Amino acid sequence: MRFLELDDAEDPIVSVVNLVDLFLVIIGILMIVIVTNPLNPLKQGNVVVVENPGEADMRITVKEGKEITQYESTGEIGQGQGAKAGVTYKMDDGRLIYVPES
Repeated sequence: MRFLELDDAEDPIVSVVNLVDLFLVIIGILMIVIVTNPLNPLKQGNVVVVENPGEADMRITVKEGKEITQYESTGEIGQGQGAKAGVTYKMDDGRLIYVPES
């Protein structure tokens, strides 16, 4: 019964089992990262992600259902035609009050 005398340190299958365990842990971590990502393709909700807010290289990513749209800032100030719609006041408690113009 020679197989009973073999030491576990000499058995090459033990190292393979350890590698399989390591890969299972890595796969578990990657699954957690995918599930917690706000732009997860499996979620049906609407999400808006703003990267570098207020900077010249700001990027906005909008996910509506399964459709993802990205907007990138050029760093220029926007122009356009329009009219003043009202005035917003900030109260002492932090609330914003909008008063439309007639």
